[in-house]
Amino acid sequence: MSRIAYLDCVGGLAGDMLLAALIDAGGDSDRVRRLPAALGLGEIELVVERVERQGVGALSLEFRGAEDGEHRTWRSIRTTLEEAPLAEPVRVAALDAFSRLAAAEAKVHGVAPEEVHFHELGAADTLLDICGVAELIDDLEIEQVACSPLPAARGLVRAAHGVLPLPSPATLELLRGAPLFGAEGGELVTPTGATLAATYVREWGALPPLVLEQVGYGAGSRDLPDRPNIVRVLLGRPDATTTSAEVVLLATNLDDLNPELVPDAVERCYAAGALDVWTVPAQMKKGRPGFVLSALARPAVEGAVAAAILEETSALGVRVARLRRYELEREERIVELQGGRVRVKIGRLQGRIVNIAPEHDDCAAVARATGTSVKSVWAAALAAAHER
Repeated sequence: MSRIAYLDCVGGLAGDMLLAALIDAGGDSDRVRRLPAALGLGEIELVVERVERQGVGALSLEFRGAEDGEHRTWRSIRTTLEEAPLAEPVRVAALDAFSRLAAAEAKVHGVAPEEVHFHELGAADTLLDICGVAELIDDLEIEQVACSPLPAARGLVRAAHGVLPLPSPATLELLRGAPLFGAEGGELVTPTGATLAATYVREWGALPPLVLEQVGYGAGSRDLPDRPNIVRVLLGRPDATTTSAEVVLLATNLDDLNPELVPDAVERCYAAGALDVWTVPAQMKKGRPGFVLSALARPAVEGAVAAAILEETSALGVRVARLRRYELEREERIVELQGGRVRVKIGRLQGRIVNIAPEHDDCAAVARATGTSVKSVWAAALAAAHER
């Protein structure tokens, strides 16, 4: 059964903290212990112990023997991950994470991603943290990850490139779109933690509705003066009667836009990540006929969708309202028909299938290829989906 994980980043977010919290929430630590051999890293031992941070019990972990001193490149890490005997979801997630990290480092240092040397971030423990989290996300069947706002402290840190401001430039690149707040305590969100957040988190803010099953606590290595240095993972399953997600509604009134440009604006909004875009006729000031352009999006892409509206229309401003909407559990299946493949969207409520909808564009493509009607292809795809 798919699960939701909520990351409550009380003391910040680091790779070892999140990995420890996932183990504490019931993740199989043996999958992590097997990683050093699978990645060709030699004799490295995973040591897990229970500690306290400001009176809160948590797990702390260390990869002993991981100080290999090697500064790996993005190319060498990619080769390692592609050749390692990993489950495919783990490999894909780890490659995605390091790809994001390489892109952030490349932007900060003005080089191509292929030329990035990870320095400290190429060490064995970083590789194990990222792959270990991927293993436990897969083990715990986590399909949705949400996260609290992240504490960001000012200060300086010494790294291979010299003395860097906190949060580090790469960390900030990775956290574009994430809510941050000021805090004290040095480096609270590490580049590895930011990489994992960028890879997995799809919703920021308050705890989403869930039926709580497990709670795991992962500890950082330091004691903070004003808060427990922990991240906790709240693990649960969706409650189909209350499952909802945060969305933003962006809208603007238009009475002077050439109608021929409307489809371009709609397409640009979708490209920016909008979930839905529509127009509604409206009476404007001075009796002018016009319309309202609206877009629904996740909070993480709010800025990109607003920019698309402002750049592609004559609007001088965009209204934004924050909403929650109830959603079905969704999946996509592919059915094989004579003439091609058709994607079929499945919607579930409390585990029951309540909606089945073939993708119209796929049906139209098969109809063109076979010389049949779209409605007959649609019906055949629906019947094939029911048979499965």
